[in-house]
Amino acid sequence: MRQEEIWRQEDLWDVEAAQRYDTPGSGMFAAQVLGPTVDRLAELAGDGRALEFAIGTGRVGVPLAERGVPVTGIELSRPMVDRLRTKVDETALPVIVGDMTTTVAPGEYTLVYLVFNTISNLLDQAAQVACFRNAARHLAPGGRFVIELWVPELRKLPPGQEAVVWQIEPGYIGLDTYDVLRQHVVSHHVRYGAGKEARLTRSPHRYIWPAELDLMGQLAGFELESRHADWSGAEFTEDSRSHVSVYRL
Repeated sequence: MRQEEIWRQEDLWDVEAAQRYDTPGSGMFAAQVLGPTVDRLAELAGDGRALEFAIGTGRVGVPLAERGVPVTGIELSRPMVDRLRTKVDETALPVIVGDMTTTVAPGEYTLVYLVFNTISNLLDQAAQVACFRNAARHLAPGGRFVIELWVPELRKLPPGQEAVVWQIEPGYIGLDTYDVLRQHVVSHHVRYGAGKEARLTRSPHRYIWPAELDLMGQLAGFELESRHADWSGAEFTEDSRSHVSVYRL
């Protein structure tokens, strides 16, 4: 049995991970990243309520709620929820602790959203389909399910090579190792300073092609409404490294 098969998400997103997750003002918390995300989700929610699957520490949910959109979250990791609670209380942003494939939040929503590649944390196709079906369960007729997801970089893998380096910057190297038979990826994050020591963290994923994602949506009663390369609405092309896909029930 390969190691990624026995990793559990609740073990990966522990207290230590929750403490280092927030990077205010930089990375995925940078204004140029977060601003367009919140703008687009607020537009899609309209006058209705929004449900965030895997809300984490509230990177997106908290500023969206501050925009006046009623937000509820579902989150598997209690340490991540504890971190969120340092920002807002249960009245301002209720969160149900549970799995996004089966957990039911009270009420009906115009928008369910799942950001930053998190559907790939579900490591088999059946669980990913169940995630779509759980989104549909929460939506009013005509409601939308939004997914942000990366595009597998298999074109960078010549025969015999199993890894792709996808980011290099001072103090950080990110690379993915691929198991193309099972559509599994392990992301490796190497962080280092001026000395000889480096810190490695890893996370397992199951990658999904956009066409497969669309079929999952159809199985749950959705149709693809739009797909762009980012939250600002850039055109999605064959060279796009990620996409924001909007499905309508």
